[in-house]
Amino acid sequence: MLGMLTLPGPIADVGWLRDHLEHPGLHIADVRWALTGPPGRERYAEGHLPGAIFLDAEKELSSPGEGPGRHPVPTGEKLARILGERGIGDEHAVVAYDDAGGSIAARLWWLFRHYGHGGRCAVLDGGIDAWTDAGLPLSTEVASHAPATWTPRATRDDLVDTATVEASLGGATLLLDARAGERYRGETEPVDPRPGHIPGALSAPWADNLGADGRFRSAGELRGRYAALGVEERPTVVYCGSSLTATHDLLAMELAGIEGASLYEGSWSHWSTDPSRPAATGPEP
Repeated sequence: MLGMLTLPGPIADVGWLRDHLEHPGLHIADVRWALTGPPGRERYAEGHLPGAIFLDAEKELSSPGEGPGRHPVPTGEKLARILGERGIGDEHAVVAYDDAGGSIAARLWWLFRHYGHGGRCAVLDGGIDAWTDAGLPLSTEVASHAPATWTPRATRDDLVDTATVEASLGGATLLLDARAGERYRGETEPVDPRPGHIPGALSAPWADNLGADGRFRSAGELRGRYAALGVEERPTVVYCGSSLTATHDLLAMELAGIEGASLYEGSWSHWSTDPSRPAATGPEP
């Protein structure tokens, strides 16, 4: 039986991953995805971290058409099947990476936590760029592993629906919008039915969790950021376009030692489909 590998926390740096790359209890997941641009699978084929498998954030870490919004959360049964087929079992630790500051890799981290595997998945700080910047090699070999068993456990109560968000518009709940500021303000909307944001929501772009070097800010800096937004004063719900990048804010809060925030599954992609739901534009909530 392979030894259980302990991850360094919700993020891992390149040095740690390099030193543990050959550990039999570790798997690496490439989850590159973008709203526009070449598919992540093509980028994986061109070069990925040695031993990494590819997980499709849109089709495998989401369940399009089976829930609200563009990227509804997959059931535990679906995720268990996908991970098990790729060789990820209960005994494995996983490091996920992308090329977008961890904003997509955070989805896999969140899913592990949501389905009772908290502490068994980390995001590679700096992603694939940090790996290559360190002079470490990429591979074009498609990794494969023997099937394994990944078991969904007690589901964490950290997912809310549209009705819950509608009921919170009076201000009892803090809403944070993790999209870029220009989408929050309604200056642009590349894919969803209407521009703007949920009235009362504060702008909390996921990219502001990172420093100029593309790495996560310190725990103290992140705690200060979210305290200034008011997360310690009210129950907090985070959303984005479709519930993918909002998990980056939740990961940042985990790093900061802030607990209890939830994810709005449908996010703006579901909220904006109903013209009777209010929308706000501009820089104010």
